[in-house]
Amino acid sequence: MLLLGIDTSGKVASAALFDTDNEVIIAETSLYTQKTHSQIIMPMVKSLIEQAGISVKDINLIAVAKGPGSYTGLRIGIAGVKAMGFALDCKCCGVSTLEALACNNIAYKGVICSVMKARADLVYAAVYKSDCYVLETVMEEQLLSCDELAEFLALNGTEVMLCGDGAAEFFTTYRSPMFIIAPPQGRLQSACGVCLGALSKEFVFPEELDASYLQKVQAEKILENKENTK
Repeated sequence: MLLLGIDTSGKVASAALFDTDNEVIIAETSLYTQKTHSQIIMPMVKSLIEQAGISVKDINLIAVAKGPGSYTGLRIGIAGVKAMGFALDCKCCGVSTLEALACNNIAYKGVICSVMKARADLVYAAVYKSDCYVLETVMEEQLLSCDELAEFLALNGTEVMLCGDGAAEFFTTYRSPMFIIAPPQGRLQSACGVCLGALSKEFVFPEELDASYLQKVQAEKILENKENTK
């Protein structure tokens, strides 16, 4: 089957085509961009399909990074995948951005920590153990402080590979012989990681797809503040 993966959770817009039967990445495009993903992702998908020499109707499944990440980016990616799912009558799957980041580095045998910038001193993070083929969750994805994450990793007592857009800053701040950092090609979001993460997930109908922000969106915060001041 042909799986289309999309990631718009951060500053990277990425799309990939994965042949699940032969375990081959047929095509991938990633762009680190300052433009909004609404300008980039659908033209990118269209170009990717054309260059792969296939028809959009050949796509059997679609996977998308469901968060955490940029609220706007996630909404754009998920809305686009829902629209394609309805149009092509195919099922979809949401993959944790943190898990997809770890999947980018799944060839590393050991503990992988995906860390993404959130706000102030907070990060989104999750910890996995890789045997080079499968990820086992060590710490569920959550929003926590950098100090809390550093303490958890220190108590873990083993070498840890850091990846994600918060990895470099975390590595520099908490220098430890137990920390290594993923190379540039494995450090940021990639649709290939989304495709790999989707292989162990249940695919659902497009209307069942939803984002996982791990924190309240701005509208919810404003409403909550209004309720508290009444």
